[in-house]
Formats: sequence, C-alpha cells, structure tokens
Amino acid sequence: MLLFTPGPTPVPESVRLAMAGPTLHHRTPEFEAIFAEARAKLFDLMATDEVVMLASSGTGAMEAAVTNLCRRKLLNVNAGKFGQRFGLIAQAHGLPNVEIVHDWDTPATVEEILEAIEADDKIDALAIQISESAGGLRHPVEEIAAAVKAKRPEMMVIADGITAVGVERIDTTHIDALIAGSQKALMLPPGLAILGLSNAAVEKIGSGKGYYFNLASEIKKQRQNTTAYTAPTTLIIGLRAILEEIEKRGGAGKLYCDTARRAKATRFALEALGLHSYPKAPARSMTTIDDAQANEIRSLLKSDFGVNVAGGQDHLKGKIFRINQMGLIEPHEMLWVVNAVELALAKLGRRAFDGTAAKVWNETFYKTMLSKVPDPEECA
Repeated sequence: MLLFTPGPTPVPESVRLAMAGPTLHHRTPEFEAIFAEARAKLFDLMATDEVVMLASSGTGAMEAAVTNLCRRKLLNVNAGKFGQRFGLIAQAHGLPNVEIVHDWDTPATVEEILEAIEADDKIDALAIQISESAGGLRHPVEEIAAAVKAKRPEMMVIADGITAVGVERIDTTHIDALIAGSQKALMLPPGLAILGLSNAAVEKIGSGKGYYFNLASEIKKQRQNTTAYTAPTTLIIGLRAILEEIEKRGGAGKLYCDTARRAKATRFALEALGLHSYPKAPARSMTTIDDAQANEIRSLLKSDFGVNVAGGQDHLKGKIFRINQMGLIEPHEMLWVVNAVELALAKLGRRAFDGTAAKVWNETFYKTMLSKVPDPEECA
C-alpha cells in the first residue's frame, strides 16, 4: 500500500533503521551530542534565530506559540480546521480573539489583515497557516507578515508551517514563530513539534507562560543541548537521520525544487483528466481535488490500486480528496498515483483510460531536466 495521505507520511528505511538502535537516556553526553547535531541542522532548515523542539504533536507548538507570544488579543485566520484551532486555543486560555473567516478554498488578503489590526489596537499577535491542509490552501503569509510589521513592528506573527516546512523555502524575515511537525515533510512518526523563533519572539517570551509549554524553560535548556522535560529521544535520533538523508540527496534546495515540480505535474495531470483543483491558491504540500465522487475514487484507489489518499473533513467530507506531495517521494510512485486515478475514473465510467495522466505528468515533471538551470519559480 502506497501511503499518500498528507501526514503521517512514509518514513524512509534509513531513518527507521536509525531509530531502531538501542534506547538512549536523554540526560547523557551521548544523546546530548545527537541533540546538538539535530538542533544545528534545524537552524539551517527553519532559517530562524532560535529553534525549540517539543515532545508533542504540532498542535502543542501552536498552543505554545499562542500562550507565550500573545498577551492581549489574538487575530487568527480561519480558512480550515487548523486556522480555526488557533482561535480555539486562545479561547481555552481565556485570551480574546478576532477571527477572519474564509471558505476553505480562499486565501487571506493583506488588506483584510491590515483592516483588522487598524480597527483594534489590542491585537498583539496574528496566527495564520502557511499551508492550510484542510483544503490544501496556500496563504500569502510572507506578504501579510511584511505588511503587518510595517504597520505594527511589535506585533507577533505566528505562522503554522506544519505542512510547509520542508516543502518550500519560507521567507522568515517578518515571521516570529514558525511551526513544524515531524509527521509531514520531515517523514518521521508523529510526536515531535518544532518552533523556529525570531529574536523579537524570544524577547517577548521573557520568563514564559504555562508549565510544560513554557518556551523560556525550553530555550534555556535546549541551548545546553538538553530539554526541560523528557525528550522524545527516538524521534530526535530520527530527525538527525532524515536531515542527513536530505543532505545526501542534494540538500533542501533540491527537495524544494522536486516538491514543486511534483506538485505541479500532479495537478496538471489530474486537471487533464477533467478533474478540478479545489483551492484558489494551491499549496505545494498536497494536491486537492473536489469531486462529487471523491469517496468512490478514494475507495477504488485503495482497494484496487494500493494507494491510500486522504478525504475531506466537516462540510468537505466526501467532497474532496487530498494527495500528499511532501517529503522524499520517488517519481515512479507519484506516476503510479496519477495512473491509478485515471484507472479509477475509467472504472466509474467517467472516461476511457488512454494514458493521459502519465503523459502530462511526465512532460511536466521531466521537462526541466533538459535544462541545466532549474526554474527559479519552481525552486523558490
């Protein structure tokens, strides 16, 4: 079975083997050395002034960012379940929040964000997804963050990059907290969350808030190559291994370029079959198709062709399917997925199978290999 859900993603064999070694105690020089190596590599990946690892899912990092960086009122963009979650986190901690609500296929705009912060000077933090995985939507976060900082330099910008870190190069110039999760583009089991922080965010955190998710405690300890509480040792060993594997395969730049080309090729191939891409601004992390027969297509992909893709949630349940593009995916596996979709459509009597998906995918994905210079738009 090929796992093509947008998290958890498959764990490469080299990483599984690295995590299968003897268990290490987290308060030992041996583990501290591994922690130091993984942490150093994270600085390169996150491109932030500070990095913190947490033994939690990505939601734990979302909560830590909100509670440590928002003091008065949170502005959050709700264009999917995960944007909604930022608001729910604020409410759970008694923080007032202002919510901008969009259909799950529609990105936020600079203008509406600026209008919201100009209307309420109590707002001191913005929380937004880079890639909202509920619908495969990409928000223009870098542009929004730059505009916010130009108006309110002291305002904290929290960016959920759980399905964006490791997918594309993110400009963190105006981002104060960048969130990542282990089970997405980093191709690890769930349970490790990562926060990249700006120097301004570290200053705002001060002595921190809360207990377990007190980022001040973690920053202090992790600068000493340990953690405030029990570290997820096996996952951190795996993190070092996957970052080494990415380096061996050409580095982050090649990973971003391959992901962009693969996402573009898959979208073009499925659209050539007459299918419709759901989001108005598609993220590179996944290909999302809205279709009246989404459930039937997903069922056939799994039962007849050994491909497991994700469906929709809430009002999109049974109306979309989502195909992962994150991580170190072999081209032949992705090619089989688009072939399988075309075969499923043939079984449903929608169109005759004629190899269109494979032809379009190959033409789109491989044409850049004829040039020695990759398309900078695809590799950005």
